[in-house]
Amino acid sequence: MSSDQPIRWGIIGPGTIARTFADGIAHSRTGKLVAIATRNPDKPGLADNFPGARVVKGYEALLDDSEIDAVYIAVPHTGHAEWAIKAIRARKHVLVEKPVALTAFDAEAIYHEAKKAGVFAGEAFMYRVHPQTAKIVELVTSGAIGTVRIIRSSFGFNMGTFRPEHRLFANETAGGGILDVGGYPVSMARLIAGAAEGKPFVEPEKVAGVGHLGHSGVDEWASAVLKFPGGIIAEVSCSIMANQDNTLRIIGSEGRIEVKDFWFASGHKGGVGKIELFKGNEQQTIEIKEERWLYSFEVDAAGDSIRAGQKEFAAPGMGWADSIGNLRVLDQWRASIGLEYSVEKADKRTRNLAGDTVSYGNSIPKRTIPGISKPASAVTLGFEFFPNFAAASLTLDAFYEAGGNVFDTAFVYGGGKTESIFGDWHTSRNVPREEIVLIGKGAHSPLVYPDIIAKQLDQSLNRLKTDYVDIYFMHRDNPDIPVGEFVDAMDAEVKRGRIRGIFGGSNWTRERMDEAAAYAAKNGKAAPAALSNNFSLAEMLDPIWAGCVTSSTDEWKTWLNERQVPNFAWSSQGRGFFTDRAGRDKHDDEEIVRCWYSDRNFDRRDRAIELAAKLGRSPIHIALAYVIAQPFPVIPLIGPRTIAELEDSLSALDIKLTPEQVKWLEA
Repeated sequence: MSSDQPIRWGIIGPGTIARTFADGIAHSRTGKLVAIATRNPDKPGLADNFPGARVVKGYEALLDDSEIDAVYIAVPHTGHAEWAIKAIRARKHVLVEKPVALTAFDAEAIYHEAKKAGVFAGEAFMYRVHPQTAKIVELVTSGAIGTVRIIRSSFGFNMGTFRPEHRLFANETAGGGILDVGGYPVSMARLIAGAAEGKPFVEPEKVAGVGHLGHSGVDEWASAVLKFPGGIIAEVSCSIMANQDNTLRIIGSEGRIEVKDFWFASGHKGGVGKIELFKGNEQQTIEIKEERWLYSFEVDAAGDSIRAGQKEFAAPGMGWADSIGNLRVLDQWRASIGLEYSVEKADKRTRNLAGDTVSYGNSIPKRTIPGISKPASAVTLGFEFFPNFAAASLTLDAFYEAGGNVFDTAFVYGGGKTESIFGDWHTSRNVPREEIVLIGKGAHSPLVYPDIIAKQLDQSLNRLKTDYVDIYFMHRDNPDIPVGEFVDAMDAEVKRGRIRGIFGGSNWTRERMDEAAAYAAKNGKAAPAALSNNFSLAEMLDPIWAGCVTSSTDEWKTWLNERQVPNFAWSSQGRGFFTDRAGRDKHDDEEIVRCWYSDRNFDRRDRAIELAAKLGRSPIHIALAYVIAQPFPVIPLIGPRTIAELEDSLSALDIKLTPEQVKWLEA
């Protein structure tokens, strides 16, 4: 885009913040307002609020408009992610009013879409690109108040009375103070803590929050304490039903800085901002005189980035990692006070993040698993790390829409949360049960007893909202119990129809698997026909968790090849060993060092790096392709934390290693 060509803006949503942003465009040097999209174009006075702009009926119409370069999303919080993603997919640059999304998980999905589309995407914290903020950072980094120790900041106002019709009190539109204004003090605290370390921002090591939930279940006033590396403590507060002093205080070893209404800088239409500097008995007022309108800085920061081909704001504007980190703090703050919005629950969140119906895809290749009548995806999704349904559903949706249909759950994961999330997911999406290959696991330490299996399966099926699993694993083994008792317990569940495929052992040895198979054959019982042990190009040297069993050794490979028992392999990519987190000179990750560091594993890692370079891929892709290329059935379990990680793992499925390449990697 030409450096003198104006950025043609369209605005989705005609509310107060949209009018404020339109003022910013009108007083910018890079932007031009072309159109405003609304669902009610006949509203009296609408055109007067956006002079010179076309009024477009419907948001989709604006996204289809070829005269629009960039879109400002000004709808209520709950629509930010949906319309940001839709705009990005329409190849529009986007600036989203804060918060960019309800959670960090949603924000990561937005920025991943922007990365794929090659467009700019940003979160609209206007104060971050104002000269006053740059001056505050300069004072901190120059040591004007010595070493930063405490940061205090608030953003609070009083709506007066409870108004159920207002968006700030509406749970269904994610009202309350934390998402609406809490992001300001949190983002400033992270900025200042970063400046103290010479970084654009830093993340807190700990977040502890308290708050008051009102009649509608949203936070009406709330506070949090953030502990940063280096000992910096930040106290942040927000409210919609309590006036606060709204002053930023940065307290150092030799003085303090105070800024009233820091986000308002020198004023909406320009003016003089004041930074108060206190050292001993001395007080200095630093004035920031600025004639430009506040929101014009934001418009031009986005415009300059778009013209330069950049995809995110440069510091001190909020780039992607900064924006995601800010929401992680808000997520923790909300979790501390038990604030979950109704729109985050399964009965309301029935579509994917882009607002579309979730439908089964076909890009993931399928394979036949002995004992399972359904075609199964080449990889299995594990998802026990997500805090709630809203977060997990992003990855579940994306996996299913790519053609994934094998899901790994367990009685102990998240104290049952993972099973409940899956039950809510497949029912809220109306996913046909016959399409799913569902894995359940029970009898985990310390309750590794045959009589616990039926009791736990009762609870698991209730959480999973189904009457059977396709595959069931005994999650651990108890060698003190005769193996026949476990076989009898599992056979009983097969006969009851609650296991309608195969069962086996997770973290079982070859000897116990053989003994169980022999007992079943002798006594006319269903035999264990599957395994779920670690298997990877890197051999696990020390168990990650107590009772874990690896099947990556040469002896195990011989056994698996002879018996052709399908292995649903966990940690199939070496838990980060094949990424840049590991290296012979890196010892910062205790688990990787303890479990994977050996000369043999590093030789294999080096070969994976070499082969990846030849194929134009990443070593972790080679590690996954190696697992799938075995001459015996291995179905790798993957546990992506984000959609980006999921898509990266799935991209390895088109790598077809030859037997010679497999042997070379092992050499």
